[in-house]
Amino acid sequence: MALMVIHEFGHFILAKKFGTEVEEFGIGYPPRILGKKFGETIYSLNLIPFGAFVKIKGEEGGVENYRSFTDKPIWQRILIVLGGVVSFWIVAAILLTIVAGVWGLPVAVDDSASQNIVDPKVQISRVLPDSPAGQAGIEAGDTLVGFSKISEVENLIAANLGKETTLTVKRGQDLFEKKITPRLEYSTDEGAVGVVLIRTALEKYSWWQAPIQGVRVTANLTANIVKGWGMGIKSLLGIEELPADVKMELRGPLGILEWLQQYSQMGANYFLFFVALISTGLALANLLPIPSLDGGKMVFLLIEAIRGRAINYKIEQRVTAAFFISLILLMIFITVKFDIPRIF
Repeated sequence: MALMVIHEFGHFILAKKFGTEVEEFGIGYPPRILGKKFGETIYSLNLIPFGAFVKIKGEEGGVENYRSFTDKPIWQRILIVLGGVVSFWIVAAILLTIVAGVWGLPVAVDDSASQNIVDPKVQISRVLPDSPAGQAGIEAGDTLVGFSKISEVENLIAANLGKETTLTVKRGQDLFEKKITPRLEYSTDEGAVGVVLIRTALEKYSWWQAPIQGVRVTANLTANIVKGWGMGIKSLLGIEELPADVKMELRGPLGILEWLQQYSQMGANYFLFFVALISTGLALANLLPIPSLDGGKMVFLLIEAIRGRAINYKIEQRVTAAFFISLILLMIFITVKFDIPRIF
């Protein structure tokens, strides 16, 4: 909810900057619990505790006034709409800056690295299908407990070819013991157990480097989310199968809350990193050309710029309302179909 308040504040601050009248800034959705008017704007707290909203004069059309949204130049209206999206990226960059400077950002390092790193560990970055590791239930993202260098794992495997050995695996906050038998015969590109190992650690940055890293990691997260969406769309269309170690999972509000709880148990740095990831994802999601999202509003504005006149505001309202209801129903469906069975 805090992210949505900041998102709406992005719209609010640019609307004020361009002299547009803001009628109400609300936390939560009506019915209103309380409200106080300062200047021309009502600041309200509302009953339904999901998200926030900004009511800008004339945003829904039908208002002819020099301070209404519709009376502003298109470039100003576009910036007002983009203000909410950009606020998500700004929040992500700020959170990652804090993580980089206080705890350190997760980075891949080789076995020789020892300076300026904290909490080195060996993780599984990929599990090959039908391999001993895959058959043992080891998954990408698992941490091998008791090892701080890749060479230590490789030595253990080499010493136990053809012999059953037990590995302790950490997945989130859960620990598992996995019995695995390294193969006596294997191809060089698969290895004895069929995993790709990576050594990770936390790398701290100075006060002036941390903001640079915050922006860099935000950009990387953005690119990776877009890449992931592309893989998912290709998989749904049957164009390309997902890699064997990649899973596509739908999560609604309850599923996100479950993730937040898990990351909060891992420590403040992991929690903030995950919130930054959510914020980046919300920025991209809001850019989708779907009515009721900022991207949909952008589409209407671009159509107006091309046509030279706006679409009838009643038509825009109806289309936006229809898609808003559809998104709500979709979230309810995902929650009932996927979140509740998985959590409970």
